[in-house]
Amino acid sequence: MPAAAPLPQPRTPAEPMPMNEAPKPAVRMYATATCPYCIRAKALLLERGVTQLDEIRVDLQPALRAQMIERTGRRTVPQIFIGGVHVGGCDDLVELDRRGGLAPLLAGDGG
Repeated sequence: MPAAAPLPQPRTPAEPMPMNEAPKPAVRMYATATCPYCIRAKALLLERGVTQLDEIRVDLQPALRAQMIERTGRRTVPQIFIGGVHVGGCDDLVELDRRGGLAPLLAGDGG
């Protein structure tokens, strides 16, 4: 007679999985399709690990340019927000990165 298969062990409640990463702050950029500063800012954000960029095309929706001006007080693109922080334009973004402030902001540790 074959040996009986061992009974399965009772399951213990699963422990919660450790959170390896906190949610990343939303990155939003008012932009136009052909603006070289917009293209550069987007490239820098992608280089720094941004995988989701909410690109608001003010050339396609002029009413959103008015919204941008109201929110920022600026008329030029790009205008970049990380989480609730208005970073500014491309030059501001590059300077923030140069000073070491971009990575913590993108990680949710700044602002």
